[in-house]
Amino acid sequence: MANPIPNLFRAPELKSKILFTLFIMLVYRIGSHITVPGVDVGALQQLAGQFSQTFLGVYDMFVGGGLSRATILALGIMPYISASIMFQLLAAVFPTVEKLQKEGEQGRKKLTQWTRYTTVLLCVIQAFAYANFLQGLGSAVPAPGGSFIFTTVVTLTVGGVFVMWLGEQITEHGVGNGMSLMIFFSIIQGFPGAIARTWESLMVGEIGLFAVIVLLAILVGITAGVVGMTMAARRIPVQIPRKVVGRGRIREGQKSHIPLRINSAGVMPIIFAQSFIVVPGTLAAFSSIGFISDLAAIFQPGNWAYYITYAVLIIFFTYFYTAIIFNPVDLAENLKKQGAFIPGVKPGARTAEYIDRILTRVTLPGSMYLAFIALVPFFIFDIFGIQNFAFGGTSLLIVVGVGLDTVQQAQQHLLLRHYDGFMKKGRVKMRGRQRYM
Repeated sequence: MANPIPNLFRAPELKSKILFTLFIMLVYRIGSHITVPGVDVGALQQLAGQFSQTFLGVYDMFVGGGLSRATILALGIMPYISASIMFQLLAAVFPTVEKLQKEGEQGRKKLTQWTRYTTVLLCVIQAFAYANFLQGLGSAVPAPGGSFIFTTVVTLTVGGVFVMWLGEQITEHGVGNGMSLMIFFSIIQGFPGAIARTWESLMVGEIGLFAVIVLLAILVGITAGVVGMTMAARRIPVQIPRKVVGRGRIREGQKSHIPLRINSAGVMPIIFAQSFIVVPGTLAAFSSIGFISDLAAIFQPGNWAYYITYAVLIIFFTYFYTAIIFNPVDLAENLKKQGAFIPGVKPGARTAEYIDRILTRVTLPGSMYLAFIALVPFFIFDIFGIQNFAFGGTSLLIVVGVGLDTVQQAQQHLLLRHYDGFMKKGRVKMRGRQRYM
């Protein structure tokens, strides 16, 4: 099982899941190249640079360039992800949402339904804002008006709901998390074009061969670091004592551990920080106020105010999002109910304090690592004068994280099939013995 890749298509069930996932992604990419009615794509491409440094530019990266091409799937999976994050945050504020999260399958189904309704609402709001933005570009919409607004809102809303359905189908019948894979494929689809532009820059002498070689070496090193930090975890030992179960049966004590990942928040802190850092540029794009324009000029890549603010926001949101998704009190209560304990720590409140203290310490290097990954491409590109390179900090984290998660799920399928086959062989042998008894 050291190298499961050759065995991926030998397992019939896993082969079907992989082919189904690839088929859904093919449908998604085809829809990402169908333009919304009433938009002049050529004119839009010439004006697309106006929002490259705004929130729309960040959003465009996660939808595979759908916004800059005004496609029917331009909203992508982001409305659904925004709705999911919204309910995660609401669980920390409203006890009703938190209660539903703890009710098991029924609570999960109800929250999923609420998330879908919220996704539709977000699609309508975002589609309306985007339609008005397109009209404001002038030549991009030859026939502006209420009819164009209505058609665009309906088309983009249906497209957003369709993408949500595609993601759920992958999660249920394919391999990996459908929502993450949507973003994964949206990002990597831009790699060939970016690599081609880098090659053209090399051919015309805009960048040197030495710079490209050094950049590739740094890229390999950063990728290795991302893989290591993504899988790194602090293990807290847990002792499960002996217990009498059933009719006098004794379950022996066991030793286990609680893995606290160094990067529990994933890429979400960078996404949140990007959403905030581009606010001045977004306001300046839609406003002519001098103060806002000056503020936007300060918070642009290349200024230290931008880099320092960006790093502080990433560290803050790493702690914030980790606190949202990881509750030491609930974990301590679950350990106490199971009779498990951390050696040398009293169950209950002391255990919660102990876990929270370790989590706080572990999160610090994780947050600094996220800030480093997010900022290092800016410095590298400035040093070598490269503008069109395929990888950025956020995209690299997403691609590596989703790739590792998908590979792990594929390995689990292979392991389950392996053990299932072992059990079948065991049953066949037992039946053979019984025939001779």
